[in-house]
Amino acid sequence: MAKILGIQILGILFGFFMMYYTFLQHKRKEFTIKEYSFWFLFWGAFVIITLFPQILDPLLSTLNIARTLDFFIIAGFLFTMFVVFYTYTIVRKNQRKLEKVVRSIAIKRK
Repeated sequence: MAKILGIQILGILFGFFMMYYTFLQHKRKEFTIKEYSFWFLFWGAFVIITLFPQILDPLLSTLNIARTLDFFIIAGFLFTMFVVFYTYTIVRKNQRKLEKVVRSIAIKRK
């Protein structure tokens, strides 16, 4: 059995915390059952990959990436860029909708 590193312990604790937080969000009716299931499974997979990073070895060799940590850094950067772009598009849509509402209210008041 391989030795568990400190970063793995941190990752496992983070994964379990996020699973608990996902559960709380579901209990507060913030998440639907589909959202809850998706995020709970996502965090479960995160914990498993953190415990057994060698699971990713076939993927890493295919992508010609030497270390698992390099893969997570690249994936994290790409994910962050996607989330920033997605959030920007949602904010712009809401901004346009709000502008329409404000204009229509201003026209009605005039």
